[in-house]
Amino acid sequence: MEELIQSFLDYLSLECSLSKNTILAYRNDLTKFSAFMKTWGLRRPQDVQPEHLNTFMSSEKEGGLSVNSICRNLVAIKQFYKYLVLEGKHQKDSLAVVDSPKLWKRLPGVLHWKEVEKLLSVSPSPAPLGLRNKALLEVLYATGARASEVTTLRLKDVDLEAGYLRCKGKGNKERIVPIGSQAQESLKRYLSEARPHLGGPATSGGSGPATNPSKGSRVQKSRGSKVQVTGAAPDKVDWDGPVFLSRLGHPLRREDVWRIVKTHARRAGIKAISPHALRHSFATHLLERGADLRSVQEMLGHASIATTQVYTHIDRQHLKTIHKQFHPRG
Repeated sequence: MEELIQSFLDYLSLECSLSKNTILAYRNDLTKFSAFMKTWGLRRPQDVQPEHLNTFMSSEKEGGLSVNSICRNLVAIKQFYKYLVLEGKHQKDSLAVVDSPKLWKRLPGVLHWKEVEKLLSVSPSPAPLGLRNKALLEVLYATGARASEVTTLRLKDVDLEAGYLRCKGKGNKERIVPIGSQAQESLKRYLSEARPHLGGPATSGGSGPATNPSKGSRVQKSRGSKVQVTGAAPDKVDWDGPVFLSRLGHPLRREDVWRIVKTHARRAGIKAISPHALRHSFATHLLERGADLRSVQEMLGHASIATTQVYTHIDRQHLKTIHKQFHPRG
């Protein structure tokens, strides 16, 4: 069973170009299901019947797993069985008849726009890390990008003149996302004043001795990206270098982004949030102000409009509040 699971995971990586995080989630779900099978004495995939899968889902629910997580487990298992049929390792998809439990669409955690203002209004320290964190928060809210997307953002993906970023989302799908003027200014200041001091200059993506921008360094542009970076001549700048660097000049990790967001939320005196809360807030605030769902879908990088529609529930709640406040019989 373990060999079949590994073969499936390799297929997802090589043929489907799924992200490492998605593949890890599939691995965890299938490993858990494999362990459950063994308790029933089921050694081969073809031994599993729909009633076994229903029992597995029931046990997960009794164990306190959320409906969302159970649905994700089911998706992983059913995709695994489809793969086995596709590869001729299983004659019939015996689990195709099992339906997903009705997915209760929880409203994602969303900040009020005033809370976002408090978060982004916290004055950054002039030190490199302060300017970096300010730019990071501005970009997260201005673009709705995922934490994993900002950590993989490259210098060549930034066009400050036109006001766009190129994000690489799930499945390596690229999309162009506009950024507002305030995010542009924060990002420009970070790139010119702070990034060269995080472990090293822009010329090596952050490694090596730092360059002092006040001593003869120049603000340069990539011919393709139109991003300004303080450092050496344009032909020596590593435009594949990450935009956001750690103190030592390494690419920021997702865990770093989470920590920065949580720390600044605490300093701003707002509720504890994750980077994804800024993504949810980005989408919700656009819809509240009249943006159409398709445009929001494109900016978020959702493959299906159904994924974006969860935000319409939040928008309806906003409309209900407006109705209650202003309708004569509200």
